Amino acid sequence: MRKNLVLIGIASLGLMYSCSTNPLTGKRTLNFVSNSELFPSAFQEYGTFLKANKVVSGTVDAKKVETVGIKIKMAAERYLASLGQTDYLEGYQWEYKLVDNKEVNAWCMPGGKIVVYTGILPVTKNDAGLATVMGHEVSHALANHGAQRMSASQLQTLGAAGVAVATGSQSAERQQMWQQYYGIGSQVGVMLPFSRSHETEADKIGLVLMAIAGYNPEEAINFWTRMSANSGGGAPAEMLSTHPSDATRIANLKAMIPEAKAVAAKFGVTFK
Repeated sequence: MRKNLVLIGIASLGLMYSCSTNPLTGKRTLNFVSNSELFPSAFQEYGTFLKANKVVSGTVDAKKVETVGIKIKMAAERYLASLGQTDYLEGYQWEYKLVDNKEVNAWCMPGGKIVVYTGILPVTKNDAGLATVMGHEVSHALANHGAQRMSASQLQTLGAAGVAVATGSQSAERQQMWQQYYGIGSQVGVMLPFSRSHETEADKIGLVLMAIAGYNPEEAINFWTRMSANSGGGAPAEMLSTHPSDATRIANLKAMIPEAKAVAAKFGVTFK
């Protein structure tokens, strides 16, 4: 029994780290879903969302979202071109919308469809704060994190099926017990760390993009400090969360800032 579970785990990990290489991270990543499959459904979902929600247009804030978004897009294009990846953004259809919603949130769908909620603007405060948010969200899309999460979920389901096969000769109670062990172990030991690593990757790439776009990456520290204060505490323990703790994120960002500035300097962008 244990041997079977170990083999399942090894096979899953092998799949996770033997797929395509992402040029922005330099890592071999799990991705079973192509952009040609993912983008059309993402664009359709985006359109459906906009129809069902109040899009803010013609205001100073709406214009700011569009302006910062365009600068981040241009930074991504310049950065990828410098990496010899001029075709990487093929199929992207960039769009930037401000949506009336009190939730402190923003997101970017695969293919460059971006939404910023009005509820996050009091925390972003300025263009650099907004660039921190939009750079981070765009980076999730550029790093194909959505496709990776879908692929990881498929593997998790496959692993559960493997557990069912391996325990098929045991009693129903023991089968249920092993499924519970697998569910908890795969979630806490694999899926949640996987998600937290995506957040850290998006932070790192986002710093580079905002710096190339002309926004001081040190402002990211100020934004996340405000976000931490806004949350009022009560966050789950880091190991049980999809995101790093605020303290971990801020410490990581501080360590990443020099590299982001160095990359931006190659594009002629410097900060005092």
